[in-house]
Amino acid sequence: MSTKFAPADLTAGQLEDTVKKLDSHDGVINSLQDKPRVSEPTRNWREQDGIIYTSVTSDGTTGPEWIEYFEKNDYLLNDFGKNLLCSPDFKPTKGVTTGIAILKGLLLEDRDRIISNIRDLAVQHKLATPNEEAACLIRKKFSDEDVNAMGLIWIATMHEPIKDSGGVPSLLFARRFNNGRWLYAYFSKPFKMWGREFGFAFAVPQVVNPQN
Repeated sequence: MSTKFAPADLTAGQLEDTVKKLDSHDGVINSLQDKPRVSEPTRNWREQDGIIYTSVTSDGTTGPEWIEYFEKNDYLLNDFGKNLLCSPDFKPTKGVTTGIAILKGLLLEDRDRIISNIRDLAVQHKLATPNEEAACLIRKKFSDEDVNAMGLIWIATMHEPIKDSGGVPSLLFARRFNNGRWLYAYFSKPFKMWGREFGFAFAVPQVVNPQN
């Protein structure tokens, strides 16, 4: 003898809890029709008008401690990056949450994508210069899959340039590459043309809460 499900046997609260467990009305319908549930990927960033928004929170990690963390967790660093992290100009903070806006390179024409124009564009959007540690926090927060989903290869943190061991002002970058996850440093030439696959990270005056 078959047994029929009687929703009347459940209280309103039990029915509501059941719907919540199935995530949504569509989940209920798919369940009743024996369709597999498809989970939506969650993101810790959002994009609007060519700008990617997220936030990072500092934890007091020093430059040498970042080197230890990245090497222990199979990230790759170039020698210039290590130079910058060991510089006295790398000054960590603790418990500071910073809204981050990443301007996609496509916002500028190829011929216009130089440092001065990138910083001018940031000013137009009322963005500020981030602390250099934001580069490490961004690299830790985003997987290479995240960076790829953003349509980027590089994320340059637009902190005040730090001089490397050779005295050359440089910036820190998160870089995705086929041989692994990189934290990279590269010199900041005034008239270098940056590629459209770059993103440029600035600070937002107030915290931006990413919408999943």
